[in-house]
Amino acid sequence: MKKLTLFHRFAFSFVVVSILVATPSLLADGGANHRTRNQHFGVSGGNINDSSRSFCCSGTLGALVTDGSTQYILSNNHVLARSDQASPGEDISQRGLIDNNCQVDTIVADFTVAPALGSNVDAAIAALRSGTMDSTGFIEDIGVPSSAIATPSVGLGVAKSGRTTGFTTGTIGSINTSVNVQYQRGCGKGKKFVVSYTNQVVINSSTFSAGGDSGSLIVTNNASHNPVALLYAGSSTTTIGNPIGEVLSKLEAALPGAQTLSFVGGSGAQILRREVIKPERQGDWPSDEAIEFATLSMRQREQDLLSRPSVIGIGVGAADRNSAEAAVVIYVNQTQRVRPRLPRNINGVPVKIVYTDPITAY
Repeated sequence: MKKLTLFHRFAFSFVVVSILVATPSLLADGGANHRTRNQHFGVSGGNINDSSRSFCCSGTLGALVTDGSTQYILSNNHVLARSDQASPGEDISQRGLIDNNCQVDTIVADFTVAPALGSNVDAAIAALRSGTMDSTGFIEDIGVPSSAIATPSVGLGVAKSGRTTGFTTGTIGSINTSVNVQYQRGCGKGKKFVVSYTNQVVINSSTFSAGGDSGSLIVTNNASHNPVALLYAGSSTTTIGNPIGEVLSKLEAALPGAQTLSFVGGSGAQILRREVIKPERQGDWPSDEAIEFATLSMRQREQDLLSRPSVIGIGVGAADRNSAEAAVVIYVNQTQRVRPRLPRNINGVPVKIVYTDPITAY
């Protein structure tokens, strides 16, 4: 989550202008449309209580979902629920505090529910206030997403629209990934803690996201824009997302009553049964059978490898030497001095090492 110090409250406008001039190619629209009052999704927002004496924090209001009667803004637990600390009814604003000099902007929703951190998703929803956001679910720079969700796969082209880096595209680098993510209980203060996740989606890219993009909806990079994952964490070289099917299932379980959530998109009709598709990939990528064997092989060594110094994640992706060959992908914290001893292959499946920084919820 992006945070702003009190010092920067008075210099923030100048800093943003400097960034826009220096690196316009990194932002779809110069960043401006994602950080101003904007009724689309994929833009700045957050809980108005997410601040401290020294900092204020915000993320991204990712998308719009519905149970057929109520529309909800979808984002992260650490964006809307202040990392398990929010009470139902707390106000959600757009813009977020960080983009309004730590002052409250337009109230657009009321925090509703969030599965607890540790439930394998970092997700939350807030009931939309009528007339404050686009009720069609339009995402800035993307458009209206499909109501049919997509199964993540290695090599799948994806896109997202977020508060900080705007519209970006990338390719899924690993799936079925177990990863340790660092959190901080308060906004820029409080005890840091680690939450472990399994079966996560990873995009290996230094430009796909940055702090403040948490809460963005990751969709297929095609005309249908099928939801794939919910962005919640990353490092300087990786982006981590919860598979969107699990996000919806965990949110449904947290809501009172037996309710089905679906994305507001496509025809806009209520979806009573969740449609899941498997989109086509461009290029040569590992087959389903190869991914399954690599995953089984990885699971045999997973706990052993994750216990080794500096190892912060392990998943399944494509081999460097041949993109059609499956590989076990191990993520290593390059900021630590200790380099782990790692196998070159597991059950004949090659091991691919990705050096990165600590993975944090941002």
